Amino acid sequence: MSNSQLTKNKQQTTNTSATLSAGNQQPTTNTSATLSAGNQQRTLFPDHTQLPESDGTFVKNFQEHPQSIILTDSIGPILQQLHPQGDYAIGQDCGIYWRETEPPEQGAEAPDWFYVGGVPPLLNGEIRRSYVLWRELITPLIVLEFASGSGKEERDKTPLSPDQIEAGTRPGKFWVYERIIEVPYYGIYEIKRGKLEMYHLVQGEYRQLEPNQRGHYLIEPMSVELGLWQGNYQNQNQLWLRWWDKNGNLLLTGNEQVELEKVRTERERQRAEQELQKAELEKVRTERERQRAEQERERAERERQRAELEKVRTQQAQQRAEQERQRAELQQQRAEQAQQRAEQEQQRAELQQQRAERLEQERKEAITRLVQLGLTVQQIATALNLSVEQVNEQ
Repeated sequence: MSNSQLTKNKQQTTNTSATLSAGNQQPTTNTSATLSAGNQQRTLFPDHTQLPESDGTFVKNFQEHPQSIILTDSIGPILQQLHPQGDYAIGQDCGIYWRETEPPEQGAEAPDWFYVGGVPPLLNGEIRRSYVLWRELITPLIVLEFASGSGKEERDKTPLSPDQIEAGTRPGKFWVYERIIEVPYYGIYEIKRGKLEMYHLVQGEYRQLEPNQRGHYLIEPMSVELGLWQGNYQNQNQLWLRWWDKNGNLLLTGNEQVELEKVRTERERQRAEQELQKAELEKVRTERERQRAEQERERAERERQRAELEKVRTQQAQQRAEQERQRAELQQQRAEQAQQRAEQEQQRAELQQQRAERLEQERKEAITRLVQLGLTVQQIATALNLSVEQVNEQ
């Protein structure tokens, strides 16, 4: 966030606090002293360790908790790139206090998930329990609400008028995020309908975003897209809010990255095994060449002997009979060698066929596992060094 934006946030926070303070009381400041209004003494607003850390309502369904975890787990590497020093915070069902009330939670909203950059993850060495807007002076970049019902509460635009402040009336969530906190990106996920709505703050008003061709919503400052993903997470197979990068690649959780690494390791093992088989085949080929060279040498030797036999044609019949016997033996050897070559060729063909069938089966199994993990065709093709067409054929 730029210095001009910080200055604007400071001014807006001061104006909002002054406007919403009851009666003639002045807005509190972040000091250790107490403020007096007339003859009355008023103590400082509690710090984050003293404020309620939630709004006290029950989690409305079993998906809310893992939904927050999957968002936080998968966005971690992106936020580390955006904030190399780790100056960011993520809230999950934690209170964002935007005005002073009694009880304090009347002036807070507790979104299911939000992210704010430029702030330390700890305050005074302690884990954050809440986020007090007028003390932090930095607005969360994105807030997400998981609506178990129709989303009416999350779309409530009821404003807060001065006469309602003393009555303790709570304004609508939508109005608070839009007009008071001024969250740049606000998302409402209706779990039952599997519907996601995203709003972007433009000139002080929310404008509903349209999804891109992938059905995702671009969150430009984070260089990511937000959308819905059907898959299994923590033993629940359903629609989940997930992050993608700007190229449409799913941002993986830690477990998914481990599983993908296992697939890559298996592929490396298979590649090494293939190289070993190739070396064995080369060894067989070399031996075959050696045998062929030996056969050629023997053939040349036989030709030499044959030439000598022609020269001694006039020699005794016993020598000719011996030569005929030797020739018959050589012919038998040639037949046996030819049979050996045929058997070797047959073994080679069978080995290649088995190898091709095994590779095809392993590739199909690898594609099936990656599809179950929810990877896109492009991701699977990249991971397996295949073309998109080859993946689609499976």
